[in-house]
Amino acid sequence: MHLPRETLWSAIASTLRAEIAEGAYAPGARLPTEAELSARFGVNRHTLRRALADLAEAGVIVSRRGSGVFVASRPTDYRLGRRVRFHQNVSDSGRTPSRRITRLETRPAQPEEADALGLDPGAMVHVVEGVSLADGMPLAAFRSVFPAARFPGLLAAMEGQSSVTAALRACGLADYTRRDTRLTAKLADPVLALALQVQPGAPVLRSVALNVDATEVPVEFGTTWFAGDRVTLTVSPD
Repeated sequence: MHLPRETLWSAIASTLRAEIAEGAYAPGARLPTEAELSARFGVNRHTLRRALADLAEAGVIVSRRGSGVFVASRPTDYRLGRRVRFHQNVSDSGRTPSRRITRLETRPAQPEEADALGLDPGAMVHVVEGVSLADGMPLAAFRSVFPAARFPGLLAAMEGQSSVTAALRACGLADYTRRDTRLTAKLADPVLALALQVQPGAPVLRSVALNVDATEVPVEFGTTWFAGDRVTLTVSPD
């Protein structure tokens, strides 16, 4: 006697949920492939995908495009304060930080960028874009914009490394602080979803911030898009 299809996918979801709860698959671990799970349970991929969709809707697993299906990790704690440093923040949460730089470019400032940085319209700016990761999983995509006249060697300093703070230090800026941050809930468009390895339309939290030097002169205008289910933001008055 064959079980109804709904019973099959529900039973598979329950089995995988129990195995995850018992530690068979740790947080962040990759599940077997669809082909392997289909063979294990003796079902077609349509039935298996319904079970996986149920687990994903419950937040038990996450799908990373091109990489597979993973057990959901606990969100990374991320502090937003006067001195926001990505590597330190992620390390303090017990994760391993890394960054992948995807763009280093000098171009005319857009109106919003020029206004934020106190530049003349069309003044040249350096643009640094990339993806910030915790334990190898994308946590956020970012774009940082800097006045090119003040930091002429910034892009050269960024070559071969991923630390903006170190590059700014090499250009003579020993310290900088966050003057203000604006947070807005958004939905990931297809390009952002690809960078964060989430589904298009997934919730993201956009941070638009301005960093200044010791004399309150703007030095960085930054936009960061955090994957909504992978980070817990804490506003700190430091």
